[in-house]
Amino acid sequence: MSSRIPSLNWLRVFEAAARTESFARAAVQLNMSAAAVSQQVKALEARLGTPLFHRHAHAVTLTEAGRAYLPSVQQSLLMLETATTGLFGETREQRLFVQSVLLYAHGVLASGLPGFQVANPQISLSLMTGNLVSDFANQFTDLQIVFGNPALFNAEGDLLMREHLYPVAPPEIAEQINHPPDLFQFPLIEVSTHRASWPLLFETLRLPTGQARYFFADNSLMAAELSASGGGIALARAPASNRIMELSGLVPCLPGFQIDGQEAYHLAYPSRKALRPPARAFRDWLLDHNAAVQTR
Repeated sequence: MSSRIPSLNWLRVFEAAARTESFARAAVQLNMSAAAVSQQVKALEARLGTPLFHRHAHAVTLTEAGRAYLPSVQQSLLMLETATTGLFGETREQRLFVQSVLLYAHGVLASGLPGFQVANPQISLSLMTGNLVSDFANQFTDLQIVFGNPALFNAEGDLLMREHLYPVAPPEIAEQINHPPDLFQFPLIEVSTHRASWPLLFETLRLPTGQARYFFADNSLMAAELSASGGGIALARAPASNRIMELSGLVPCLPGFQIDGQEAYHLAYPSRKALRPPARAFRDWLLDHNAAVQTR
């Protein structure tokens, strides 16, 4: 009976298309044509007997079968690369997979990554973002930057930073907030994925919660943009949110007031001893960069 193990080329193409969510972007990375990428994906789907992607006009997304298959493919490709390097010497590039909470990636990582890449040209970094615990499940990564209990994600890790919350809005709205109860004049934009939010702030200010009108968003970047567009008052989550607050033109509503959040950002991984060389290099760089961000 013939083996169902697919061609290695098909798997490389599948992994690149899944990671970039585009046959065209995968083609650029693999130095192929988009048509060739599409053909190899179709060949893999035919071999497996199930579709792996939903095709859209300018992008592709994984089916449930594709999402289930991707972690095993990524891990297998990485194991092959690692074994080849160990037996036959260093490859020209070392692949590194990092997954991060969106706000931290935007507000902390992005400013430093160009410097990391200049200092480590041999490392090819793949950065993915998410918000929910489920976003970090069934994904092969070397390192994860998570918010909340790190034990939900991996066995070991490092504390990166905590957060400080305060209300922000466009200047024309912020200037109307002279006392804490004035917050209730406007919709309050709530990020549903955070435990520490408006109710914690109300408890600190000893304000009743029943007067609040909420607008729900699923991440702080969207909350900032909604506030900047006149949609209400958002919560800054400094220092990770400093960049988006600056870009959105938001200012504190109650200058000098802030409260400590209940959770923190962590760098999580299965085992420090087992980190591959590029992951160790990234961890060392991140701890220094993270400390610098907090002292600005």
